[in-house]
This record gives sequence, C-alpha cells and structure tokens, in this order.
Amino acid sequence: MNARTEPGNAEPAPPARPPIVRELLLVAGLFLVYKLGRQLAAGHTAEAFRNGDEVWHVERWLHLPGEASVQSLLLHGDTLVRVANAYYATVHFPATAAFLIWLYLRRPAHYVWARRVLAAVTAAALVLHLLFPLAPPRLLAATGLIDTARMYGPSVYGPPETDHLSNQFAAMPSLHFGWALMVAIGLIVATRSRWRRLWLLHPLLTLLVIVGTANHYWLDALVAGALLCAALALVRAPRRTTTTAVRGTRVLVPAEDQVLVGAGR
Repeated sequence: MNARTEPGNAEPAPPARPPIVRELLLVAGLFLVYKLGRQLAAGHTAEAFRNGDEVWHVERWLHLPGEASVQSLLLHGDTLVRVANAYYATVHFPATAAFLIWLYLRRPAHYVWARRVLAAVTAAALVLHLLFPLAPPRLLAATGLIDTARMYGPSVYGPPETDHLSNQFAAMPSLHFGWALMVAIGLIVATRSRWRRLWLLHPLLTLLVIVGTANHYWLDALVAGALLCAALALVRAPRRTTTTAVRGTRVLVPAEDQVLVGAGR
C-alpha cells in the first residue's frame, strides 16, 4: 500500500492518564509531608530573625529595590491592600490545584511533567526551610514594613508565638512565587494560544503581592525561581505534537519539526 491508499485515521494513541486515585493519594501525601516538614522547621525564632537581618542587608548591598516602594503603592487605599491580602490568602493553592486538574484532564503527559517539577521544587524548598529559617519582613523591625494582613485583613496567620498551624519562619524560598511561575510556564508549554504568554501576569502579580504585603523579600522569589529553573532542567517537558496531513495521511509531528514535513515536495 502507498501513502494514497493507507488508512487516513491511524494515529498514535494519546498518553494515558495516570490512575486518579493514585494521583489523589500521591498529591495529598506530598502536601502532608510538606506541612509536617514545615512544622519541624518551626521553633528557630532567634536564628530566623538573625537570618532576616542578613537577607535585608544583602538586598541593600545588591541594590535591589526596596520592598517599601511596593507596599506604599498598596497603601494608597484600603480596598487595594485588602485585595492584595485576599489574593495572598486565597489564590495560591486553588490556582495550583486548578492547573494540575486541567492538565490531568486535557494534557496527561504535561500533567506528569508538571507534578514532578512541583514536587521537586517543593522538596528543595523544604530542605531550605530546615537549613535556613527566615523571618518574613513583616516581622522584622529593621525593614520598616507593616503587616498589612494583620492591620487590614484578611490574615491567614496568627501571632507567631501562638500559631501552631503554620511555620511563619519559612520565608525562603517563596513557594507562592515558585508555584505561580510554574503554573504560567506549564500553561505556556501545554497550550497553543497566541495569548498564552499572558499567563506570566499570574507570577508577576503574585510577586508584587508577596512583597507588598511584607510576607517575602525579593530574594525569596529569586531563590524560588532558581530552584524552579533547576527542576525544569532536570525534568524534561513532553514534546508538543500536532496533527499534519501528508498526502491524505494524518501524522502526529513534533511542532518544532513541522517545517520539515513535505519539504521535499
């Protein structure tokens, strides 16, 4: 049979979705391990404040822009600062969960890749939380920043000395920023819309929020970005494929190789 008489509908089967029960248990288990690990890092208050002073001075030495310049923009109105606090409190986990669910349903191969990258970044972050406890700038008097969530609401944290549900001295790296950046990169890689790079607004807005609310330093986001780059280098993304017709036969061709299809005609 030649290309004109071969069946036109023969295509490689799309990647199978991982079993959903296994994935739910895996993601829930990773989340619990991370939460328990953060609790193990709690209790290093004096060291966390010392590290906070060091990070603050390093940022000034590097001539990074002051976090206060971002916070002053939020403090122009009560509504804006409350929206920023609500964004910090409510968007982080739901946005990442929605991203993974969409990939699982629509791009199974990309889902496995994204889950592995997020797991690697989160594991590396946990190690840093254990080795380098860090008080956020809202708790450090030297920064001159205020705790916008405590003053304006809503807040997800209580006083550090009585808050036993979270470790407030795990500022570096910022998983708020690291996860948001992975959501944007994952959607850019997995979709084909000409507007897909607008997803980068999500990590950009997240960066402004975590800095403006004084929950993180600039360096927290830079370290999270570096960890994500390392994870992306280690975990290879699936190749994008599209369906191309060649003399009546539909063939799945990697997008980067499409220019070669039919080049000899």
